[in-house]
Amino acid sequence: MSDAVSPLAAPFPVLPPIEGVTVRTVRAGYKNWGRTDLTYVELVEGTAVAGVFTRNVCCSSEVELGRQNVAQGHARALIVNAGNSNAFTGYRGREAVEAIMDQVSAHLGAPREQVFVSSTGVIGVPLPKDKARAGIEAALVAAPATWEDAARTIGTTDTFPKGATATAVVGDKTVTLSAIIKGSGMIAPDMATMLGYVFTDADVSPAFLQQALSAVNLRTFSCITVDSDTSTSDTVLAFATGKAGNVRIENENSTGADAFAAALEQVCRELSHLVVKDGEGAQKFIAVHVSGAVSDASARRIGLAIANSPLVKTAIAGEDANWGRVVMAVGKAGEPADRDRLSIGFGGTWAARDGQPLADYDETPVAAHLKGREISIEVDIGLGDGQATVWTCDLTHGYIAINADYRS
Repeated sequence: MSDAVSPLAAPFPVLPPIEGVTVRTVRAGYKNWGRTDLTYVELVEGTAVAGVFTRNVCCSSEVELGRQNVAQGHARALIVNAGNSNAFTGYRGREAVEAIMDQVSAHLGAPREQVFVSSTGVIGVPLPKDKARAGIEAALVAAPATWEDAARTIGTTDTFPKGATATAVVGDKTVTLSAIIKGSGMIAPDMATMLGYVFTDADVSPAFLQQALSAVNLRTFSCITVDSDTSTSDTVLAFATGKAGNVRIENENSTGADAFAAALEQVCRELSHLVVKDGEGAQKFIAVHVSGAVSDASARRIGLAIANSPLVKTAIAGEDANWGRVVMAVGKAGEPADRDRLSIGFGGTWAARDGQPLADYDETPVAAHLKGREISIEVDIGLGDGQATVWTCDLTHGYIAINADYRS
């Protein structure tokens, strides 16, 4: 992790242990750094799994195998490597992942497809098999680690560890969710984002867990962006050990299904916001609220066009209420919009209504709002009932500095 902590950083929360989950961290030496970089999570037999993955067509073997294996619905282990994404590495990269899966599978006496692997870091360098093998050997016998240890271990350019927790009442039982995530740059999800892992003791069917995670993803991880770049490795996995003893949630009509889905969404929203707040070089957290679109999907695409605009992001970095740049971004989104119905505001103050500046517009409260750390941009398309919120950060010199020497 970076020594310079984001000004938007949040303290790591107290994450409860999840029965049926054991976390271990070790140093495999995937990069020349003096820190742990391999996380091994052992899961009790029968743990349900669900996942969402990047749609980047140059994805890693870890993503390909994870997408393939999540369909069988169960997991016994998760391995996360930091410092090397193992993407764009051909057959050598795939062999490295399969070797890890075989090694852990043999140790647990579990099917190989129940071993999930994620890697993050530099693209184009095959994961060293010798370091992977030795790292796994060490991890299998390492002392249990904390959630914060794991959150730090999976990070790369992150400046602070990220976690979230929530509970839900299912029948007469309280189920717990604890989750960690890494992400700071190369953030513009298409189905998922960064590397994120949710663990719960709830008894949930794999089918419902997948349904809930996919739905929540569309409103959380797929509504954030740092730099418009979709990673080759983006993965979010959810694991449910079933140890809470609740009446099993089979589908959306089961007792407690709504409560569990709400808790899952709360955790995923918190994690997604933390990633944006740790955006490379970020100084401001920006929420783009779009209403009046022809559909929610259209509103989301308009919101992302605004949030991905370098001109909008640099204006916010400079605390400049340049609403004309927001107009530009709406117009380039490729979604239905009417210039003469468009309204733009900042922090609850409208700057333009129905396609023109307000005659009595006072920029003073807007200027004060833009000096803060948390910024709100409001856009009313004026065409329908569609709405969405997208979260991003400003674009500063810090982003350039971090990415100019990323491989060093």
